[in-house]
Amino acid sequence: MEFAYVFNIQRFSVHDGDGIRTTVFFKGCPLRCRWCHNPEGLSFSPSLLYSDEKCVGCGACEALCPKGAVIMNRGEVGQGVAVQDYSLCEACGKCVSRCLGSARSIAGKLMSADEIVKKCVADRMFYEESGGGVTLSGGEILAQKAEFLRELTLKLHANGISVNIDTSGYAPFEKIEAVLPYTDTFLYDIKSTDPEKHKKLTGVPPDIIFDNLRRLSELGAKIYIRIPVIAPSDDANPDDFEGANYTDEDLEGIISLLSDGIRFKKIFLLPYHNTGIYKSRSLGVTDEFPFAVPSPERITEMKTRLAEVFGRDAVVF
Repeated sequence: MEFAYVFNIQRFSVHDGDGIRTTVFFKGCPLRCRWCHNPEGLSFSPSLLYSDEKCVGCGACEALCPKGAVIMNRGEVGQGVAVQDYSLCEACGKCVSRCLGSARSIAGKLMSADEIVKKCVADRMFYEESGGGVTLSGGEILAQKAEFLRELTLKLHANGISVNIDTSGYAPFEKIEAVLPYTDTFLYDIKSTDPEKHKKLTGVPPDIIFDNLRRLSELGAKIYIRIPVIAPSDDANPDDFEGANYTDEDLEGIISLLSDGIRFKKIFLLPYHNTGIYKSRSLGVTDEFPFAVPSPERITEMKTRLAEVFGRDAVVF
């Protein structure tokens, strides 16, 4: 039996495909998108999330940590607040169970395919009434073992549950082949069509992503294109970050890619939101985040341009 780490199972989701869905978020991703909304899903192993704003200074975490990764700040500044050394933390979870302020949690629970299917089957009534199902997301779902992917999607399919795969497309095609017979829709992200910019923004080149998209299209898979739109903040250095899929040049690059024989059903624009920043802070990341939420007017402009090329029915307004 195969297992994988899951960091969230979100019920009654309406943003990850058609109808009411249960979205299962898996840990592990080969990309490092600078704006990542789910940074707790990047690592393939459990991660500690700690919010010092919720810390009540009980000191239980310091006493329980076997690695000495927690020290209570007993000075004048931040007195009584736990200071976390993430470099020493092994995410064992001992500090979580005794945290009086609920300031600590562990992202990542090892689950079998059967355990996941059991939780999803419990919501089957809602899928049947709404035309929904289960969406497998991450992290990067296709970063899991092919055997696990095949077992999980097959069992969901055998229970009459529609399966969506939410993916960056950055995976060996044999992983896609493992889920293809049991997948109804691929939610396929396009981060950028400029190779240099894609590497700068995500840490990986886009070649595999585009090749897999073309192969999926040729095989007749049902594809929903999802385009994250991230605006630069006012103080962002334009030499370092000019947004992602935000400029007219970005948009025309996507139009060119999709116009080159790619068959898809719908296009979704996904405006950036800043919840990922707070999660990153709780994971010990102190980097600057030069991002901003794109204006509604800009999103409307982009959707209008896409509708001009692909038809209004193809663009989700």
